[in-house]
Amino acid sequence: MAQETTYLELSEADGGSHKFYEVTVDGPELTIRYGRIGDSGQVKRNVFTNVDRARKEAAKKIGEKVRKGYAPAVPGVRQKRAVSRRQIVSTRSTARRAPVLWRYESGAPAFGIFVDRQGCMVGNEYGVITTLSHDAEVVQQYRLPDGVKCIVADDDWRYAGCDDGNVYDISGKVPRLAYRIAPDIDIYWLDIHDGVLGVSDSGGGVAAIDHEDEFIWRRQGHGRAGWMVRCDADAIYHGASKGVTSYDWRTGQPQWHRPTSAVLFGWQEPGAVYAGTVANQVTRLSKQGQSERIYRCDAPIYSCATAPGGEYVFAGDSSSSVYCFDAAGNRLWKLGTGCGSAYSMQYHEQRLYIVTTTGALACIDASEPAIRAAEQGSVPDVLDVKAPPRLPTVVPSTTVEITHDPGDGVLVECVEDGGRLRIRVLSDGYRRDWLVQFPKGIREPRARYLVSEVREAGRGGFYRAYGDIRRLV
Repeated sequence: MAQETTYLELSEADGGSHKFYEVTVDGPELTIRYGRIGDSGQVKRNVFTNVDRARKEAAKKIGEKVRKGYAPAVPGVRQKRAVSRRQIVSTRSTARRAPVLWRYESGAPAFGIFVDRQGCMVGNEYGVITTLSHDAEVVQQYRLPDGVKCIVADDDWRYAGCDDGNVYDISGKVPRLAYRIAPDIDIYWLDIHDGVLGVSDSGGGVAAIDHEDEFIWRRQGHGRAGWMVRCDADAIYHGASKGVTSYDWRTGQPQWHRPTSAVLFGWQEPGAVYAGTVANQVTRLSKQGQSERIYRCDAPIYSCATAPGGEYVFAGDSSSSVYCFDAAGNRLWKLGTGCGSAYSMQYHEQRLYIVTTTGALACIDASEPAIRAAEQGSVPDVLDVKAPPRLPTVVPSTTVEITHDPGDGVLVECVEDGGRLRIRVLSDGYRRDWLVQFPKGIREPRARYLVSEVREAGRGGFYRAYGDIRRLV
């Protein structure tokens, strides 16, 4: 029996949806492939008792999509939407070389970095995220479907934002799709606080998206090229070509605006935000909008970070140099990276980790003795880290482990509500009227799952799934 395939697309002229949906019946097997036009998409398969049941389910799925505006199309005619990448010129530093302890070449320019006590991650334009220990051992790799824009943390959750508009939860054993950002938003940066996603884009727009992947609000910011977005319990801080603006995360109403030179990067501490600008400086602003300090460098700033509490302020410029200042704004040192300009950086326990225009993740010894020695021209030999040749690469998954034991974990159920799939808790001791933030790609109507933990969001009003997820059958 020949395969029966129906291919549909939904592409809106105003820059909205740009998606495909393909249904294939092959005997009793039904395969559905869907995603953004130009991508390989995600695949779901079901096997029915006979071909008639498979055809009936296929007709149901096709009908649902047609009612939403999908129409028959020819694959390959419409092209994938373009993605903007930061176009910069990085020159060689004339400063003495920094005391780089080790360096890992990821293979492509890298924006994404995350560092904690367990190790560090680098994500590059090829979509590869590599995790290393602080002792420079490669321990894991993810391969996401598109280039990594950034890696951010939200309490115990870790997320990677990609060029295809998808945001993946990379906290568990395998990456899971957490948010799908509207196709007309060309992501420049994102941040997450308590499940609320802040997104800045190439046009200078800024948006807040809730735990169910739905817009809370969306608006145009001041200027274009929004390379800075930071979120906390009260606001979303957005930096673009005309300065930094604070928005109420609930309503999107501006709380204050501070004009600056074009912002190329942003950082935050509990009481302040830091904006790296084209004017060769990092500006520290209070979270009430007052300008508190200027940290002056010698070239445009591509990245910045702080030590805890803002004790030290670090910056990376377009000339492959990194700087350190004290909190009062006094420059303590300037040294060259030896591996390109720092696109992003993070400080952890007297080490400064940077990811660069060449694709390197470099670990710099930022202790005072090492810096003083480097200023005199004495630096350690750099350990060039190589990935094991057979390191398995983990890819995003839409499948889950099956379990028959309902007693191990928190029981949740997927229900249809207003045309969308929602997750609610069934276990005792939880509110049945609250939704659960839960991966998108594994939701199936009426399916039940066991989750290691379900935690109440810090702001209340919903739960968040954490840990391993298994389907109960």
